[in-house]
Amino acid sequence: MLAQSSEHLPVNIGNPSHEVTMLELAQTVIKVTGSSSEIVFEALPTDDPQVRRPDITRAKQVLGWEPEIDLEEGLRRWLVALGRQPVGV
Repeated sequence: MLAQSSEHLPVNIGNPSHEVTMLELAQTVIKVTGSSSEIVFEALPTDDPQVRRPDITRAKQVLGWEPEIDLEEGLRRWLVALGRQPVGV
């Protein structure tokens, strides 16, 4: 929707009701894609955010959008849209 809009400023998307850690995100991507990638832990930058709950106010205002499905299902749908088959489907 953003790509098809006339909006040129950043618009955060995500689910502010359910915080997802970077580890959970990586694990979910590996699960859905069936990747054999390994997760590597590195020291966090000093300015790394401790809370990852996006403010989606602009997404609601500009696009009329808010999340309706969970991360795993969204990743599955994204893979299908790219012509790839998610694992377990």
